[in-house]
Amino acid sequence: MRILIIGGSVFVGRAITEEALRRGHEVTTFNRGRSGVDLPGAEAIRGDREVAEDLDRLVEGHTWDAVVDVIGRVPRLVDASVRRLNGRASTYTYISSISAISDFPAQACDESSPRYECAPDAGPEDGDYGTLKAGCERAVEEGFEGDALIIQPGLILGPHEDVGRLPWWLDRISRGGRVLAPGDPDRQMQVIDVRDLAAFTLDRTEAGAADRFLAGGVPANTTYGGLLAECRAVTGSDAEFVWVDDRFLLDREVAPWTEFPVWVPAGPDFAGVWLASSAKALAAGLTCRPVAETVRDTWAWLREVPPAERSFRGHGMNPEKEARILAEWA
Repeated sequence: MRILIIGGSVFVGRAITEEALRRGHEVTTFNRGRSGVDLPGAEAIRGDREVAEDLDRLVEGHTWDAVVDVIGRVPRLVDASVRRLNGRASTYTYISSISAISDFPAQACDESSPRYECAPDAGPEDGDYGTLKAGCERAVEEGFEGDALIIQPGLILGPHEDVGRLPWWLDRISRGGRVLAPGDPDRQMQVIDVRDLAAFTLDRTEAGAADRFLAGGVPANTTYGGLLAECRAVTGSDAEFVWVDDRFLLDREVAPWTEFPVWVPAGPDFAGVWLASSAKALAAGLTCRPVAETVRDTWAWLREVPPAERSFRGHGMNPEKEARILAEWA
């Protein structure tokens, strides 16, 4: 197939590009060339989706079998891309997020769960991340004159992660010592490897049917304690986990999800965070590798990144605050 990937050089986009090339597809990537490195074998077209002239130049004289839009976050901009690409491809695959579902993370959800209200021509000022993702979905579904395929991932981990969640934990645990571990070590989670997400996305894109899939991975495929234990095992660290309960951390203004990546306290606001149903995707062929393999391969990649160049994008607790909380807990 001839596939256009909007993005294609960073984390999810990189994994989809790699998988498409591995399958022998003819791949074009469209991005600004600022965030990642072009992959050998893909045709790279430079441009900014916010610039109408760049979109015109992208489509001039080109057709594809499918488009995979990895980076769309503003409905108005996704809508502009969709309208330029009408008649230039048969399938438009949009990588959305479980955050587009208004019940998430308070309730368990599936493909029938309601989405946030957001117009397909909304601008960046018209909502938060999840709201705008819902508007982007509508821009594809309502504006594309072909098959619209929506993929809603949950927590994505794996090599080349630019968000910095698993990389921060690996970096911190590799340094050893007493490590503040938040919440309940037995809290079940559900994560998906970026490479498995990429394979499923291309499977469904190749099938060419309009549809929607939640792709969170296999339910309860790890626990918080299990995830951190895998980090300790692959790094060969002597880390000693000190599990501190949710209330103690919240009383000390520890920010869920960011200061301790992927930690959310127990309670009604996050009751469904790990309970999304991937049943439809699993029935359609989604397969997921063991979380231990994801952790191992992420560490292998991270070890090649000099410490000074490791980016965690605001994730992780500074050492002074961690030491203070550990002392207070003791």
